[in-house]
Amino acid sequence: MDKKDIAGIRRQLKVDNDLLKISDIFNVYVMKEATDIYHHQSQPFEMLDRDQQELFMNNFKKLLTGQLDEKLFELKFQRDVENSSQFILHKGLLSSDVEDWKEQMLLMTQKMIEDQPYETDTVITFIRAEYLKPTKRRNEETEESERDAVYSNPFILCSINKTEEPKKEIHFDYIEKTFKYKIEADPVIDLKNPLSGFLFPSITDGAADVNRVLYAAGKANAPDDRFIEDVLNGEDIMTAKEDKAVFEEVVKDVVGEQVNPSTLANVYGEINRVVEEHEEETPPTLDYKDVERVLNQGGEQVDAETVKSAFQRVTDNESYELKASSIVPKYNSKSIKINTKIANISISPQDLEYVKQVNYQGKRCIMIEVEEDAEVDGFKMLPEAYTE
Repeated sequence: MDKKDIAGIRRQLKVDNDLLKISDIFNVYVMKEATDIYHHQSQPFEMLDRDQQELFMNNFKKLLTGQLDEKLFELKFQRDVENSSQFILHKGLLSSDVEDWKEQMLLMTQKMIEDQPYETDTVITFIRAEYLKPTKRRNEETEESERDAVYSNPFILCSINKTEEPKKEIHFDYIEKTFKYKIEADPVIDLKNPLSGFLFPSITDGAADVNRVLYAAGKANAPDDRFIEDVLNGEDIMTAKEDKAVFEEVVKDVVGEQVNPSTLANVYGEINRVVEEHEEETPPTLDYKDVERVLNQGGEQVDAETVKSAFQRVTDNESYELKASSIVPKYNSKSIKINTKIANISISPQDLEYVKQVNYQGKRCIMIEVEEDAEVDGFKMLPEAYTE
């Protein structure tokens, strides 16, 4: 799945949407530090009050919000795994019997809690739904509706949410004209901050891939390795942050700790060009030959064998491929930080060429080329003469 596929599903998560049909919702309550299920309840989604439906829809949207390889990860299932989650989820997806669907989801729940119980009371929610994606846009001339032909994609969505202790409050009773202390005994499900979850199967451009699952972490660059490997039985992943760190270590190994900002601007510019050219395709990757090419185009003189050796030293795999989108910072925003003891500066990658570190009157200084007068606290800075 790419970001457009995920955004397409997220946009459909709204009440009274004829392109999204949710048949069942199944809630499982698990007590903290427990390895068994306390209670579970299944019902047709349409039987919920509209307000309840809205709460769950917003929760699912939040779950599927985030950047790929930072908070959302498409996992490939491991092969030949005992008690395979792929098999359990596929069986649940195909089941026409609600009791069988519940049984499979309870098996998934047990895998979640059997080795690592949660620290708070937790609610695990499953829905069975069908996403209808039009195969083409509406044709105004022929009055052909975009819904005349659709891709039909059944899926299972799971969200894991913690519970919170109810608030203790003081209320004023208008009738009796008195202040009352009120405390609710029932825990509150935190539907605004899902801990994690997943979508099965992966759906790319209207086509389902039952060999993959989309995993959603609770926080960016903080996936739960146990959940990925033991619960979902997914293959190992690298976060965007880890990929970026590998790239930085390889570059330092090849060209050293110091680099000219204009060189870095050229390197990021070339990688960003590759990302944009393949935006509609499979996300591009960079092997050691690609890194050698972008470094040379950036102004460094390196050879492929040197970069290949650096890949081997840093990753123990000379054939390792980096995701290009993970390496380049967000290109059109001030995503690069220049840190000093005096000040921290934010700048976009494409503007790095206007930054230099120079010696001025025997001191190291950061020099930034600007087209207009800079302002300090509402005042324009007074220009000063500069001598190299």
